[in-house]
Amino acid sequence: MTIPFIDLKSQYQALKTSVDARIHKVLDHGQYIMGPEVKELEERLEAYTGARHCITVASGTEALLISLMALGIKPGDEIITTPFTFIATAEVIVLLGAVPVFVDIELDTCNINASLIEAAITPKTKAIMPVSLYGQPADMDAINAIAVRHGNIPVIEDAAQSFGAEYKGRKSCNLSSIGCTSFFPSKPLGCYGDGGAIFTNDDALAQAMREIRVHGQSKRYVHTRVGVGGRMDTIQCAVVLAKLERFDWEIEQRLVIGQRYNEWIDSAGLKRVQQRPDRTSVFAQYTILLDQREDVQKHFSDLGIPTTVHYPIPLNEQPAYKHLCCPDCTPVAQAVSKRVLSLPMGSDLSTFDQQSIMESLKSAVS
Repeated sequence: MTIPFIDLKSQYQALKTSVDARIHKVLDHGQYIMGPEVKELEERLEAYTGARHCITVASGTEALLISLMALGIKPGDEIITTPFTFIATAEVIVLLGAVPVFVDIELDTCNINASLIEAAITPKTKAIMPVSLYGQPADMDAINAIAVRHGNIPVIEDAAQSFGAEYKGRKSCNLSSIGCTSFFPSKPLGCYGDGGAIFTNDDALAQAMREIRVHGQSKRYVHTRVGVGGRMDTIQCAVVLAKLERFDWEIEQRLVIGQRYNEWIDSAGLKRVQQRPDRTSVFAQYTILLDQREDVQKHFSDLGIPTTVHYPIPLNEQPAYKHLCCPDCTPVAQAVSKRVLSLPMGSDLSTFDQQSIMESLKSAVS
């Protein structure tokens, strides 16, 4: 048995004609940097999310970094975030000399616990950065309300895993001051390399972000601010444009497959990450919680079924970051990190393969 963790080959075969045509169009016009596909994609994504501005960038990490730079984050500033996420969330904070302040997570969703954020706010707090983990937005209304009560602190949604998800009928990436996403190949909407995007309804922030992504340039060789080389390649924009053709179908399939997993997991009496009724997850990963994780992983590996752990070590316990904060102040994240296991997931996962995965899981835990 060989089941891919995410089946990008089948996705490409379904979109081959469109993807190839889009790439060849770029090859024909030769505008590999800031070509017409960049503007076209930004306009399409603005329409999809409802955000006034979309700024494509080189990666999801660059999206977060440029957002913090546009907000004027300085050394010593504090950014409240979650310890249970990919390292990029904290990495960009530290790169600017700011301090990540880690707030523990909800046990059921693994998202940041909004009820704990207010106690972490100090006069040095300059932004709140929740992560829409596993494809499900955090409790953004509660987080935004806290931010308003404390002087309109900017809220940056790290939506690297949740493009296409919804929260109370609104699209992820348009739920707060700024939304950032990633087009890494394995994401719900991915390109064939690195790519990302920033979303905002603030005209001044959008202008700053556009300048920062091209080395702080307002016009050719006029640099009004410190910037980075953060542009998204035209070919990668072309790939995402092609993938948008069946993105709605892919989201529908992810919901069907995710719900099928839920029903099987619940009937087997196993624990899983929960989805809240006021939000729609796009199941960037399908994650369960096990006490015997290593044994189950080995069982799956022997059968040729890939699994992975998102994430085995909370950020405040990472060697490069634990000196910045209290490693034992997030007990839920600490406990969950030892139990989470992600199963194969994607819009092209067949019912047969999914059934095989569940039968293998049941045999592993029986």
